[in-house]
Amino acid sequence: MLNWAARYFPIIRTIKKHGLYESGTLLEIGSGPYGIGTFRKVPFTGCDLSFSAKEQWPMTQLAASAADLPLADRSFDMVLASDVLEHIPPSLRVQVISEALRVADKLVIFGFPCGKAAHDSDTALREKYLDKGIKVPEWLEEHMDAQFPEPELFQNLPGWQVEQFSNESLRFHEWMMKREMNHLFVRITGKIVRTLPSILEPILKNVDGNPSYRQIFVMTRSA
Repeated sequence: MLNWAARYFPIIRTIKKHGLYESGTLLEIGSGPYGIGTFRKVPFTGCDLSFSAKEQWPMTQLAASAADLPLADRSFDMVLASDVLEHIPPSLRVQVISEALRVADKLVIFGFPCGKAAHDSDTALREKYLDKGIKVPEWLEEHMDAQFPEPELFQNLPGWQVEQFSNESLRFHEWMMKREMNHLFVRITGKIVRTLPSILEPILKNVDGNPSYRQIFVMTRSA
């Protein structure tokens, strides 16, 4: 859960900055069964190909492909995709971004591990799992299927202003992911995330340095 907090906290700060935290309608692409609802207790729609758990508040589940959303244009104030784009086949990534921009009225946020250094880091992490005889997580196996997305995907988006910033220094990310191989560490940090988020948030903000593991792209619709 510490890993979830590290990638969702800067997204929540961005949503607050744009005045959409308490009441803005939100679609999360690739949400899984919980998504941002773990941290933002405001109703939202979570979209995924399928869900491993029953629907529970604050999420309303939508089973659909991110490359072909069954939604009207500008039907949500904001669209979010956190650590999803790297799981999309490279041939479909532009289409997924286009669909997110189509259904968003004001704000789109994509966060994902970016570039060769991040991919090399995950390759080394996978080797550590194998060396220790621990089952490699499904998400990490999927990270091996293709190179990570690059910033060029977010160039030349007519009608949108794009901001980019770093999330999770590589050094911190590697430290955290090695520790998360230990179940006791996961339980302890999970309790801290749930009970002391206001204390943890500024600490995690301070480890968003470069070189980074993840890049976050924030797109706002031009007036």
